[in-house]
Amino acid sequence: MKKDLISINDLSAKEIEGIFDLASKIKKNKSAYANKLKGKSVALIFQKPSNRTRVSFEVGVWQLGGNCIYLGPGEINLGVRETVEDVAKTLSRYLDAIVARTFKHSDVLDLAKYSKIPVINGLSDLSHPCQGLADLFTIKEKLGKLKGIKLAYIGDGNNVCHSLMYGCAKLGVDLKVATPKDYEPNKKVVRESGFSLKNISNNPNEAVESADVIYTDVWASMGEESEAEERRRIFKDFQINGKLVSKARKNYLFMHCLPAHRGEEVSSDVMDSKNSIVFDQAENRLHVQKAILLFLLA
Repeated sequence: MKKDLISINDLSAKEIEGIFDLASKIKKNKSAYANKLKGKSVALIFQKPSNRTRVSFEVGVWQLGGNCIYLGPGEINLGVRETVEDVAKTLSRYLDAIVARTFKHSDVLDLAKYSKIPVINGLSDLSHPCQGLADLFTIKEKLGKLKGIKLAYIGDGNNVCHSLMYGCAKLGVDLKVATPKDYEPNKKVVRESGFSLKNISNNPNEAVESADVIYTDVWASMGEESEAEERRRIFKDFQINGKLVSKARKNYLFMHCLPAHRGEEVSSDVMDSKNSIVFDQAENRLHVQKAILLFLLA
């Protein structure tokens, strides 16, 4: 029976740990997995621009011995050129898996519903599971554990925040979320994840107090460009800068899923500091996504 990855909530804690163990092995010995997807083909259906997600999946499939096909908006305009159902049923006859990067979460759900092959959510407006898994893998790699680690997420209660909420709840990470008023995480995600409402606030200073890890994302995601100016005004007190991080632990780690808007959600001195692990985090997208592909396909 095929398995999809639409949300981290689709995985058990044991499955997540299994993916992390496999990612660690792949990272240490890439050549040992060079033919694990030999003869397999994976499509990337992307409605949004991408750097890390596209490159890491294309390179990852190739390093595993498989074939990757990129299908941008010009090739497949989901729900416009043809229905999502017809796309899913057609591609199921050609491929072994689909990675979808969409605006609407419902498009990923529909692809999974009608596809006979595994569907991986490469980002939707509700969830970014590949990012969240790579983030938690990176924290474990750097700190040696996840349970009991204090993670402060500061900024927009968006798809990345949602994925961290699901993952942290399953793995015992003490996550604090601070957003401006009316930009809190989706209420359904809060309920499904079992996330405690007392860990959501509008006070970044409280959230970063004694934090082991501080995480942020852009204030206006793709598709929200028209709100950018207003969001700069609303989010200005949520910038990760020297003053804010001084409240965290001395050896705190700084994380950002990238791309970063320096001078907005994060100051350059924090971004470039010895505490920053953003590029290790970006690299781990490759290793974790290879593990996800093997988990679903091999």
